[in-house]
Amino acid sequence: MKRARVAYSGAIYEAIEAEGRLKLNDGRIVEEHEVVWLPPVTPRTVFALGLNYADHAKELAFNAPTEPLVFLKGPNTFVGHRAQTRRPADVTYMHYECELAVVIGRQARNVKQENAYEYVAGYTVANDYAIRDYLENYYRPNLRVKNRDTCTPIGPWLVDAKDVPDPMNLTLRTFVNGKLTQEGSTKDMIFDIPFLIEYLSSFMTLNKGNIILTGTPEGAVDTAVGDEVVTEIEGIGRLVNTIAGDETFLKA
Repeated sequence: MKRARVAYSGAIYEAIEAEGRLKLNDGRIVEEHEVVWLPPVTPRTVFALGLNYADHAKELAFNAPTEPLVFLKGPNTFVGHRAQTRRPADVTYMHYECELAVVIGRQARNVKQENAYEYVAGYTVANDYAIRDYLENYYRPNLRVKNRDTCTPIGPWLVDAKDVPDPMNLTLRTFVNGKLTQEGSTKDMIFDIPFLIEYLSSFMTLNKGNIILTGTPEGAVDTAVGDEVVTEIEGIGRLVNTIAGDETFLKA
């Protein structure tokens, strides 16, 4: 099942997909363009992986890591499907990152890899933008890169884990203004989902609503104000986002 969170007529609703439309949890059927899309899950602690695809590490001229490079993201960074992401006027290179997001479904502590999927509620699509101008180095992403307001669109759907038979064999694609610019597969992750859940839960408790952003393959290119960026993952969804300039947010 595909689940969403939307704002409609002044209120927030849970919704499910209904033949190309949305069925709100009060039973009403609405068109997708009539709602404001919110992140499909309210983020709690969010873990993000750096350089978790060998080809992406290579394109950045770094060796693949031998241990997960994990950093944290605040809830302020997340926006929904069809939202705008701010590109500051002073930057020279800002690129998208299409990522499979893993949503934890129940408390997890000292989980073994063979049991890891029992703790997954579902999956969604994330686009975790990065500004290279602000990056100290690729082994220590700093706050200005990965915790900026609006920098991580997520959604549209939370797809139940039971409906994704093999999350480690999904195609990821990114399109900028309709042109395919990135293509890869989750099978090429350096550290797969079971490994990451075992690794993280070995030293801290994971809780319901925690999210793991699993990294991006090669193909990240610069974006400009006005660009429409579509990140999609096979069987999970198609996330649409637009790059906006400072003036858009200053007017808000």
